[in-house]
Amino acid sequence: MIPLFFIPPFIILFITKGKLRFLTKFELALAFALHYGTFILALPIFFLLYKTKQQPWSILLQIVLKPIVLSAYSFTFLTALLATIINAIFGLILAWVLVRYEFPGKKLLDATVDLPFALPTSVGGLTLMTVFNDKGWIKPICSWLNIKIVFNPIGVLLAMIFVSLPFVVRTIQPVLQNMEEDLEEAAWCLGASPWTTFWQILFPPLTPSLLTGTALGFSRALGEYGSIVLIASNIPMKDLVISVLIFQKLEQYDYQSAIIIASFVLIISFTALLFINQIQLWKKSFNQ
Repeated sequence: MIPLFFIPPFIILFITKGKLRFLTKFELALAFALHYGTFILALPIFFLLYKTKQQPWSILLQIVLKPIVLSAYSFTFLTALLATIINAIFGLILAWVLVRYEFPGKKLLDATVDLPFALPTSVGGLTLMTVFNDKGWIKPICSWLNIKIVFNPIGVLLAMIFVSLPFVVRTIQPVLQNMEEDLEEAAWCLGASPWTTFWQILFPPLTPSLLTGTALGFSRALGEYGSIVLIASNIPMKDLVISVLIFQKLEQYDYQSAIIIASFVLIISFTALLFINQIQLWKKSFNQ
């Protein structure tokens, strides 16, 4: 029998036991799904890693261990991690407010959460520049705090928070909406404080969705380019991120360095996602 994986999706015939027959609807859908996932997701990643594997280890280490590359790696990952932590806290609060409270402008705020999904990232970066530059609306606050946001590492952090916040809010909201309030009322009747009720009753069911949202947000912040390239100064050893560094390498026709740097980012990001998934599985098995 020919493995279904190797059948081109436009072929609707299947050979089994020497006879030709039509694919069933399930087999046809499975063939389309496998080929779509292969050609859209697996093949680009495979060839990127394959190109990197072809390089000698001396070249790999020489490129990855350059001070500019190490600085871009550390700054990008630390800033994305900080943005993820901030979004995990305030995204949870925002989702809680949107689900549990009624107030004027709630629908508008709820729709605004999805704006980073719909906006081109360059538009987001231009918006952040307009608001937070030296002549922007919050100039008095920035002057009073003696901080500079645009063309500064703080601007990069702000851009990462902006593009990754919806992932946290939208993954937590459905879980909060499906929670039964009877458990909270029972805890209150037994004399539990609001903090104890939240920590013991509400937070455990929210943990898987919170981890999923923060993992997606971290990945999104890690790969952000359009808004960061506008709001940051993109100076090496200051606020240069990996995505901008890769683009600079491509502009210089240094494809070898761009591929190697991108491959290491891919490996690290994929490892982080696997680690978070393992935490989710461990927590699920522990609760059972």
